[in-house]
Amino acid sequence: MKWLFMCAAIAGTVAMALAGCTVGPDFHTPAVPATSSYTAAPLPAQTVAASTAGGVAQRFAFARQLSSRWWQLFRSPELDALIKRGLAQSPTLSAARAALRETRENFRAAGGALHYPRLDVNLWAQHQRSSGAAFGGSNIEYNLYNASVGVSYTLDLFGSTRRQLEGLQARVDYQRYQFEGTYLALTGNIVTTAIREAALREQINTTHNILAVERKQLAMVKRQFELGAVSKVAVLSQQSQLAITSAALPPLRKQLAFTRHSLAVLAGQLPSAGHLPVFRLDSLHLPEVLPVTLPSTLARQRPDIRAAEALLHQAGAAIGVATANLYPQITLSGSFGTQATRTGDLLTGSGVIWNIGAGLLQPLFHGGELSAKRRAAVAAYDQAAAQYRQTVLLAFKNVADVLCALDSDALTLQARAAAEAAVKANLDLTRRQFRLGAVNYLTLLVAQRDYQQARISLIAARAQRYADTAALFQALGGGWWNRSLAAAGTAAKAKMD
Repeated sequence: MKWLFMCAAIAGTVAMALAGCTVGPDFHTPAVPATSSYTAAPLPAQTVAASTAGGVAQRFAFARQLSSRWWQLFRSPELDALIKRGLAQSPTLSAARAALRETRENFRAAGGALHYPRLDVNLWAQHQRSSGAAFGGSNIEYNLYNASVGVSYTLDLFGSTRRQLEGLQARVDYQRYQFEGTYLALTGNIVTTAIREAALREQINTTHNILAVERKQLAMVKRQFELGAVSKVAVLSQQSQLAITSAALPPLRKQLAFTRHSLAVLAGQLPSAGHLPVFRLDSLHLPEVLPVTLPSTLARQRPDIRAAEALLHQAGAAIGVATANLYPQITLSGSFGTQATRTGDLLTGSGVIWNIGAGLLQPLFHGGELSAKRRAAVAAYDQAAAQYRQTVLLAFKNVADVLCALDSDALTLQARAAAEAAVKANLDLTRRQFRLGAVNYLTLLVAQRDYQQARISLIAARAQRYADTAALFQALGGGWWNRSLAAAGTAAKAKMD
C-alpha cells in the first residue's frame, strides 16, 4: 500500500515544483476607457422643471452610488411588492440561477478530476475455463478474485490543467454576470411595464373626460340646430368628432390588457391569476436626484461588460490549453491489491500484486492539428477582445443616450405642458365665443381637436420621463454590486451574533 502513497506524494511534489511552468498568456483585466464624461457636450447640473404633475427638476448626482433596489426611488409600495413577487417567481430568473449552479458544479467536478490524483477501488470476480491441451493435461475450471486500489495522475507540466480550470472559472463568472443581467432586465421590465400601464390608464381616463365634454357639446349643438342657430353640418361634424374620439378607446383598452398580461408573466403568474396592483402616473414619484456613477467605474458595474470580460478571460485560458498540448505529458500510475482463487485467500496476503509506472506522451506529428488549434484559439481570443470593446462602446452609448434623453424629456414636458395650458385656454375661450355666436362651429371643432392631441401628448411626455429615468438606472448597471455587499454585511453580522 505504501507504493500508492509514494506515487501520490511524488505526483503532488512534482506538480508543486512545476507550478511556475504554466504557459501563457496570463489574463489581465482590460483597462477602463480614459474618459471623464459620457457625452461630448457637458450636461446641465439638473433638468428644467415644468408646471405640471411630474414636472419637477431632476438633479444629476455624479459619483453617487446607485442602490441595488433602485426602483424604490419611485416610492411605490405596489411596485416594490410586485418586483419582490417577480424576483421570487419568475421562471426566467430561476433558469438563470439554475444555469449558474450548473456551471459552478461543472467547475467543481472538473477541479476534482483534473487537479487531484484519481484513486479507484477495483473488485472483480470471474469463473473461467482454461484448456490443458498445451500442457498435455485436462481442461481446468477455476474461480479468480481480485481486489486492488489504483492511483493515476497526469502531471501538469506546462499548465494545461490550470488553464482548463481557469477557463472553467471564467465560465462561472460569465454565468454569474448573465444572472445579474437577467435580474436587471426583469426588474427593469417590470418598472417600465408598470409605467406603460399607468400611461395607458391616464390616456383612457383623459379620453373619457374628453368624450363627456364632447357629448355635452353635441347636445348643445343639437339645441342650436333646433333653434336654427346652426346648420345640420355642425351637428354632423360634432357627431363625427365624438365618433373619432370614441374609436380611440378600444385600441387603448387592448394595449392596457396586453400590458397587464405582460406584467403578470413578468411576476411569474398566469394572466388570468389577477391580484396585480393597479398603476397610475400620480401614484409614481419621479426621482428628483439621479445617482450617476463615474465613467471610470461603469466597466466594472455593467453586467454585460463583465460578462464579455469573462468570455475574454476564457478565450485567453483556451490559448494556454492549446499551447500546453504542444508539449510532453507525463502520467504516473500505480496499483496495489491481492488476487486469489478463493475469496478467503484475498486477505491472507499470499496473492499480493502491485505495479507502479510512468508514461510519457510527446506529440510528434499530427498533420498540423495542434498548431492550427492554437492559432484558432488566438483568433477566438481576438474575436472576444473585439466583442468586449464593442460591448463597452455600446454601454457608454447607452448611458450617454439616456442622459441626453432625460434632459430632452424635461424640455419636451415643459413645452407640452405650456402647449396644453395654452390650448385649454383657447378651447375655453372658443366655447364661450361659440355660445355667444362670435365664432363658427369649425373654429370650435379645431380647438377641441387641438386640446385632445395636446392632452394625450402631455401624458406621453410624462410617461416617457418616468421610463427614461428607469432606463438610466438600468444603463448604469442596476447597483447589483451593492446588493452583494449588503448580503455579505448581513451574513457577517449574523455570524457575529
